[in-house]
Amino acid sequence: MVDVLPLVEARLATALGEPDARAAVTFLGTDRIEVLRFSEGDIVRYATLGMSARPMTDPTAMLADPVEGPRAELVLSVRAGVADTDKVLRPLAVLAASPQVEGLVVAPGASLDTGEPLWPGAPFTSVLVAEPGGLVEDLELDEPMDPVRFLPLLPMTPNEAAWKRVHGAQALQERWLTRGTDLRDPARGSVPLD
Repeated sequence: MVDVLPLVEARLATALGEPDARAAVTFLGTDRIEVLRFSEGDIVRYATLGMSARPMTDPTAMLADPVEGPRAELVLSVRAGVADTDKVLRPLAVLAASPQVEGLVVAPGASLDTGEPLWPGAPFTSVLVAEPGGLVEDLELDEPMDPVRFLPLLPMTPNEAAWKRVHGAQALQERWLTRGTDLRDPARGSVPLD
């Protein structure tokens, strides 16, 4: 078995530069999850490292396949200096550990809920998983392993999350686009949903 995490970290460094901070969290019964911080101008990006160590497994499967299955890491981008977003490290690690803890397969269009603000005073308690490939390219691994996908996270207010459950991820993303919503603004309000 190849250790994919050094390859994942190298891909992140190629796409985002060298991290300027990192933190590690270990939950009982799970592998260690790191969260790396990358700063570029007025944008701060947080990327998980550790979620892709094992493939995600369908919770209905009898046995977890140690080789085949989707692999992913999470990437969150926010504007610097507006809020204390460095406190997002633990909630991000919790989300990254959810495939191991809950048997969850994280894919584009999914909602992930932390049950608490993403950082102190944040109007967001959940995120929408967006399509990969824009910021960090997929990392191809040797057959038969699936590539590692770097999934962008878009913070959602509770109202947006409820609206998304009814109308779907695509409709919410279109609403954000038509209203010119700055999804990187850590203090933004909910998009009008009428």
